[in-house]
Amino acid sequence: MQFSHLHTHTQYSLLDGQADIKKLIKKAKGDNMPAIAITDHGNMFGVFEFVAEAAKQGIKPIVGCEFYVVEDHTKKQFTKEQKDIRHHQLLLAKNPTGYKNLVKLCSLGYTEGMYGKYPRITKALIEEYKEGLIASTCCIGAIVPKTITRKGEEAGEIEFKWWLDRFGEDYYVELQRHEIPEQIAVNEVLMKFARKHNVKIIASNDSHYVDRDDWVAHDIL
Repeated sequence: MQFSHLHTHTQYSLLDGQADIKKLIKKAKGDNMPAIAITDHGNMFGVFEFVAEAAKQGIKPIVGCEFYVVEDHTKKQFTKEQKDIRHHQLLLAKNPTGYKNLVKLCSLGYTEGMYGKYPRITKALIEEYKEGLIASTCCIGAIVPKTITRKGEEAGEIEFKWWLDRFGEDYYVELQRHEIPEQIAVNEVLMKFARKHNVKIIASNDSHYVDRDDWVAHDIL
């Protein structure tokens, strides 16, 4: 069975990703992956290098981004009581229109939503620029999993349905296994949602470095 990483951070996930793009693509080729995605946090800085290197190695590049989603991306003042609550959201381009919309959303994150080191967007912006994009339930830091853990399964399903209603067949349940108790519990609920609503499941890993031994360098970040 072939496997392709669809949730991959490079060194362009600033202060969070350790993977060198050339090393990453070489590893993917060595593992016989037919494709690999780039999904850096809030930006597409590494896309040109990633696509060019993938082409050299004969691997299909999948362009994406893991966005920071907030309720109001224009709000810039917060307190200890009212914090800037951000959720992750994975989006992948499935065609040229999707790529253009990824670029647009990234640009809006920087020009309108920048706060601290975080380029932020909203669900409303994603809804406006969703054409040509694929979405998933993403990681444990994403809005559907966080809603499940904080508000319960019923509230989580309402949030799940919001995304499903807008992305339809381009919405996927993303399962990750990092031996985190919270994630294991969330996965059970997500699989239940997938069966109930006939949503396809993808397996991923929240990849931030290339080889197991690279965890030390990543930890230093």
